[in-house]
Amino acid sequence: MSSNPLQQTIEALAKEKNIEPEVVIAAMEEAVLTASRKFYKTGEDLKAKFNPENGQIELFAVKTIVEQVETPATEISLAEAKEIYGEDAGVEVGYQIEFPKRTDVLGRIAAQTAKQVIFQKVREAERETIYDEYNQRVGEVMSGAVKRFEQGDIIVEVGRIEAILPRKEQSRAESYSQGDRVRAVVKGVSKSAKGPQVVLSRTDPALLIKLFEQEVPEIYDGTVIIRGAVREAGDRAKVAVYSRERDVDPVGACVGMKGTRVQAIIRELRGEKIDIVEYSDDAVTFVTQALSPAKVQRVSVVDDYERVMEVVVEDQQLSLAIGKKGQNVRLAAKLTGWRIDIKSEEEKRREVEAQFGDFAPEGEGADAEGAEAAEAGAAGDEAVASADAGETPAAVDAAPEAVAEAVTEAPAETTEHDRTSPDEPR
Repeated sequence: MSSNPLQQTIEALAKEKNIEPEVVIAAMEEAVLTASRKFYKTGEDLKAKFNPENGQIELFAVKTIVEQVETPATEISLAEAKEIYGEDAGVEVGYQIEFPKRTDVLGRIAAQTAKQVIFQKVREAERETIYDEYNQRVGEVMSGAVKRFEQGDIIVEVGRIEAILPRKEQSRAESYSQGDRVRAVVKGVSKSAKGPQVVLSRTDPALLIKLFEQEVPEIYDGTVIIRGAVREAGDRAKVAVYSRERDVDPVGACVGMKGTRVQAIIRELRGEKIDIVEYSDDAVTFVTQALSPAKVQRVSVVDDYERVMEVVVEDQQLSLAIGKKGQNVRLAAKLTGWRIDIKSEEEKRREVEAQFGDFAPEGEGADAEGAEAAEAGAAGDEAVASADAGETPAAVDAAPEAVAEAVTEAPAETTEHDRTSPDEPR
């Protein structure tokens, strides 16, 4: 480390803010330059430069060599330049000459301005460094200590930075005190925020996935894959897992011996219930699994394009399938990506009966027409019977020729029929 006090200050500040010393030096040069412009107000082209040999910020007025001077503040004639440096100096038109300027006359106001500029530049550089570092760590789980509370938000000290855990990202089942340790997932990094840049979350499903990766070796090494996770933080969560190897039970691997693995995660999430289900490429099977612990009787796809399914469960399983305030079916729908309509067997039976009932008026009309036809047939039989009983003689008397003609034609047809040979096909 340099023995120069200013150089030591620069290096200490750079180490504290985790930025490069060159960034601090650039900030100091710009601060002196800004203060000098406010003090001199001459329109000169000023330039500030840090001298590592003496540890001072030096100020110069830069002038360009020209044939004929039009702007004295920024230009110098060739003749005047040769007069200053000599004929043998080799100065030419277009060269720039730096003229030293005093900085000890800037005064208190200029020094205050320089201080503000330095703080601003260092803060911007620090924020840029934090953004570049933590933007690549979105989705990772970080541990920190509760530092303070701001309008419901929790400021968490994570290493050398402060992160924020907003109220909406806090689980309602949790409460913290100052100094408590917190494990949360990095949800995002803000580049323009005035306060802490790193945003943490305790409600994001990514936290649940990362906790499973830490607790279950099969997930960490890729044997078991988490295909989806949904949460209602503080109440319930569902995780769909899939095994790449037939011999490995994905659900059993996540639960662990006597539930030791999943219980560790439940404790970290302050008692949040976790349903671990096996993923399936078959949508009907996946929906059936996702509705656990309820037992499903049958599942049918109502609309494949709109992704709607109808699920029928036993009457005593209906409340379990729906869950508290619809929580179970809501999480299952989020996990599977299907809209699920749950009905009990009794409800489905009434629905089917109602559908058959819609056809009843048409059936009743057909029955009425059949009854009328039957009545007409009965009336005809009665008419025939009455005719056989006593009305035929009257009819014969009324039309003896017609009756005689009918009696004559009947034997003729019979005769024609009897002429057919027994050997000929009929």
